[in-house]
Amino acid sequence: MTNGKKIPQALDLEESVLGAAIGCGGASELIELVGREKIFFKPEHQAIYDVIVDLYEKSEGIDLLTVSQALIKLGKLEAIGGNIFLVDLCQKVASAAHLEFHTRILQQMYVKRKAIEVGDKITKEAYNEESDIFELLESSYSNLDKVSDWLLVKKPTDFKSVVNKIFEAANEEVTGVPSSLERLQYKLNGYQKTNLIILAARPGMGKTALMINEALAAAKRGIPVGIFSLEMSDKELAARMFANFCQINVEKISLNKVDKFELRLMNEKREAFSKLPIYIHDKPAISPLELKIQASKWKREKGVEMLFVDYLQLMRIKSHKGNREQEVSDCSAALKGIAKELDVPVMALAQLSRAVEIRGGMKRPILSDLRESGSIEQDADLIMFLLRPEYYKVDEWDDDQRSPTAGQAEINIAKFRNGKVGACVVGCKLEFMQFHDLNGWEEIEENEEEFIPPVPEPNSNLAEAWDTQQDDDDDMPF
Repeated sequence: MTNGKKIPQALDLEESVLGAAIGCGGASELIELVGREKIFFKPEHQAIYDVIVDLYEKSEGIDLLTVSQALIKLGKLEAIGGNIFLVDLCQKVASAAHLEFHTRILQQMYVKRKAIEVGDKITKEAYNEESDIFELLESSYSNLDKVSDWLLVKKPTDFKSVVNKIFEAANEEVTGVPSSLERLQYKLNGYQKTNLIILAARPGMGKTALMINEALAAAKRGIPVGIFSLEMSDKELAARMFANFCQINVEKISLNKVDKFELRLMNEKREAFSKLPIYIHDKPAISPLELKIQASKWKREKGVEMLFVDYLQLMRIKSHKGNREQEVSDCSAALKGIAKELDVPVMALAQLSRAVEIRGGMKRPILSDLRESGSIEQDADLIMFLLRPEYYKVDEWDDDQRSPTAGQAEINIAKFRNGKVGACVVGCKLEFMQFHDLNGWEEIEENEEEFIPPVPEPNSNLAEAWDTQQDDDDDMPF
């Protein structure tokens, strides 16, 4: 009893599922549903289940005799009630027909008990004046999240259903969330569900602007999107998005320097802009767990179909004990998990190391430049590098045409799990937070070879340039 109330339990169902597992061949089904979790309320019942799991892992038979012998070896047979109790369990059920239904009820009881346990801990710690309430909440969310992950474990899909998904996708022209850029759309056919997309660049290249461009394009098509802005406030981000939407200089909007004509244009577009299905969460140093909770809520209540994170290296895990690289690795792995669990593409912006700055020529990024990279390269399905040579005062592209770089950017697909790598050049107007297609993209033919940027020569000074601390220029608006 707790506070005069009965703790959630169902001892009769516990006996029923154990009897079905021992006497009716239901052990494998029970273990598939429960695993190693301690879902049984009565310690004696949990001891019997643990023995069943041990026998199953050793590929030994599971029946009245083998369970009895295993309990004898552990010295627990008498403690659970002896052979008489085991026989009684088996006689209570005639088949394993209702095993899954009964086990689901036990799972619910277990989750309720865990919720009570977490709640009691919060209550107890809340009275402690020295406790950090945010760390307490983080720990509580984490504990409950682990239980819910176990409860909602995804069952294996039969092969026929997987094949049907392939043919369903084959009948669709666009299989993912469309890109705002035709060259990129041609290459990717949209941002695919369950994919983790990394958009990486040095400060000043325009990665936030490109994210805004993609998010707005999806929202204009009626596709709900969620944005986690760890660097800028929701107001700052909305101002940049409005600059793109109205094609007004972002500096004028941010500093309240718009003229009468621009103000009239903003008022005309205000209602349409405010109705776009865009949702912003601007908590700094958000943890993967907090992000998952908010993203799940957006998915459930708003039907969000794509998530954006600006940017990855600003995420934090409050209870993390390892080094910074491992923390970033854990964050990227968590984002990939969120993409799969919510069945949405997740685009995470990422910062590159200073190694790019000392590189000669076009200063084109490579995969090893991913700052505090950890397992980002491993977790990502798609990695895109954004480069504006104009920023480095490089006037011409390094292709055969030697065309000018002014107002242009290169999007280099350095890793693509589902297709070929390669790069495309697009136009950009960062004063409007816009990226756009250049004329002539329609001339791409199916058999045309993709431009693959040359890989920079190894530089012995790269190690000196590697800096895992936040750059001084990381607060640049793009």
